[in-house]
Amino acid sequence: MVKKIIKINKHPSKGKVRDLQDIANLLRRDVLQMTTESGSGHPSSCLSCAEIISTLFFNEMRFDPKDARNPDNDEFVLSKGHAAPILYAALKRAGALKEQLSGYRTLHSHLEGHPIPSSFEPSIKVASGSLGQGLSVGLGMALALKMQKRDSRVYVLLGDSEIAEGSIYEAAELADYYKAGNLCAILDMNRLGQSGQTMLGYNSSLYKKRFKAFGWHVITIDGHSIKQINRALKKSRYHSKSTLIIAKTVKGKGVSFIENKEGWHGRALTKEEYLSALKEIPPPTMPKISIKLPAKTEIKKVKPKKLKQIKFSLGDMIATREAYGLALKNLAKSNPEVIAIDAEVSNSTFSEIVKKINPEQFIEAYVAEQNMIGMALGLSIKNYHVFASSFAAFLSRAHDQIRMSALSNGNITICGSHAGVSVGQDGASQMGLEDIALFRDLPDSKVFYPSDAVSTEKLLDLTNQLKGIKYIRTTRAKTPVIYKKDEKFTLGDFKVIRKSSKDSIVLIGSGITLHECIKAYAKLKHQNISAAVIDLYCIKPLNIHKLANFIKEHGNKIIIAEDHYSAGGIGEMLAHELLNTGIRIKTLSINKAPHSGTTEELLDKYSINAMHIVMHAKTFV
Repeated sequence: MVKKIIKINKHPSKGKVRDLQDIANLLRRDVLQMTTESGSGHPSSCLSCAEIISTLFFNEMRFDPKDARNPDNDEFVLSKGHAAPILYAALKRAGALKEQLSGYRTLHSHLEGHPIPSSFEPSIKVASGSLGQGLSVGLGMALALKMQKRDSRVYVLLGDSEIAEGSIYEAAELADYYKAGNLCAILDMNRLGQSGQTMLGYNSSLYKKRFKAFGWHVITIDGHSIKQINRALKKSRYHSKSTLIIAKTVKGKGVSFIENKEGWHGRALTKEEYLSALKEIPPPTMPKISIKLPAKTEIKKVKPKKLKQIKFSLGDMIATREAYGLALKNLAKSNPEVIAIDAEVSNSTFSEIVKKINPEQFIEAYVAEQNMIGMALGLSIKNYHVFASSFAAFLSRAHDQIRMSALSNGNITICGSHAGVSVGQDGASQMGLEDIALFRDLPDSKVFYPSDAVSTEKLLDLTNQLKGIKYIRTTRAKTPVIYKKDEKFTLGDFKVIRKSSKDSIVLIGSGITLHECIKAYAKLKHQNISAAVIDLYCIKPLNIHKLANFIKEHGNKIIIAEDHYSAGGIGEMLAHELLNTGIRIKTLSINKAPHSGTTEELLDKYSINAMHIVMHAKTFV
C-alpha cells in the first residue's frame, strides 16, 4: 500500500547522476587517504557503500548540515559502524563536520575507529560498531518522529554480516507492528564478512523472503547504480510500510586488487597500494550540490506540570516495584516527554499503570529486551525521557545494548524489578543477582536501590533530572514505608536510619536488606549491642569519604547485607573503596545458585536476614 501517488518513476538528470557518482568517488578517495594515514580501519567495507552514502546524503536526505540538532532532520544510523570513515567523509563533504579527516583514529581526534558521539561533533549521534543494534535505534527514532508528528525519516545502513544477529529481527517485527513507514533500512550486501563469506552471500531472494515475512516492503537493486538507489529511496519515502533496500554491492569496489577479495576486511592499504588505488579512482572536484533542508514542523510546546506527590503513610506495605509504577504514572502526567517502554512484563514491573492512564506515553516492546534498549536509545536521542523496565535478570541479555547506549550518551532510566532471592518461589532463573555489577561497570552510570515507596518515588524523580544511564533496582516483596513524604534523596548520598554515640558497628543494607538491618538493630539493642544502620540507596556514585568518616565514628566496623551475588556487588565495591582505611568489613551476600522458596526462607537460607546479621555482628564487635 502506497501513501500517495507521486512521480517516483523519474530518474535524476544525467548531470545529477554524474555529480553523485563523482561524490561517491571522492568519498572513496577520502576513505583510502584516512585509513592509509592512520594505518588502520576498514576501507573495503566503505568502498562498497560509496554510491549508497552519496545518494543518501546528497540527494535523498533532508537535513540541515549547520544544525545537527534540528528536530526535523532526517536521521541516519550507521549500523555497520566499522564503515565510519565514509560517514565522516560524507559529513565533512556536506559541511556538517568540524573535525579534520586527517585526525582519524588519532588520540586527540573525535573521529574514532568506530563512531562515538561527542558534544564537539553533534552530527554523530549513535555509537556503533557492535553489530546488529542500529535497526533498533533507528526504530526508536522513527517512533519518536511519528509521536512528534514530523515528516522526517530514518535511514539505517546495515552490513550483511550483522543480519545474523537476532536483534535485527526483533526490530524488524516490531517496526511492522507499529507501522513505522518512516523507517528505511539499506542492506549493503557485499557478500564478504570478516573471516569469509557471509551466511547467505549474494542470496538476495532469501533476505527478501525473511523481511517480507515480517511485513516489510522490500526492494532489490544494484547498489552501485545511482539511478536504482535513487528510485528505491523515493519509493521507500512514499510507502506506508518500513522498507528494506537490498543493495547488491562489491566489497572493495573501485580498487581492482581489493574488489570481492577475501582477506581485506579491517586492513588498511600500504602507501604503495594507496597510490596504486588512486590511479583507478577518478579524481573529480566536489560538485556544487545543495543539501535539501527539512520542512519545519510547528509543534506546540507543552510545559511540564507540577509533579504531584503520592500520599504514602508510614508503615504501609508496598513493593518498590509497585511504587515505581505509581511514581512513573505521575511523572508521565506531569511531563509529556516521559516515555515508558516495557518488555511485556508491565503488570509485574507496574509500568502498566502508565499504559492504562497515558497510553500514548507507553510503548510495548514485547519479550525482546535487546531491541527494547536499542529503541530506548533512539527515543532518547530524539529528546524523550525514557524509562525502560523488565525483570532485572532479563536485562543481562541486553547488556551490550546498555553498554552501547552509555557510549551513545543515551538518557535512559532502566528499572530492573524482581531483584534478588527475595523474588521467592519463581526460582533462580527469575532472580536478578548480577544486575548491580552490570550497571556499575558502565561509564558515568548511576545506580539506585530504593528500600520503600517514598524513596522509590523520590529517586525516580531524581533520575528524570539526571543525564546518562540510570538504574533503579526494585523488589517483588512488599516492604514497609519508613520515610516521611518530605524526606530528600540526593545523588551520591546515603541515609542514616539509626545511630547513637555508643555504636560499635554499622549495618549497611539496600532495598530489602535494609529492613533486615533494621530488624537486626532491634535484636542487637536487646542484647546491649549498639549499632548504626545505613540505607545505601545510591550505590553509584557514592560519597565514600562521608561514608568512611561516619563508619570511623561509629565503631569502625561494618556488616553489609545484600541480595546480590558477591562478585560486583555492594560488598565488593565497598571493600575496594574503603581499602587502607582501617575499617573492618564483613559482607553477607549470595554465593551460590539459589533455589525456590518463600522470601523469608531464602533470606534465611542464604544468610542475609536479620538473624544472620545479628550472628555475625556478635562475633565481629
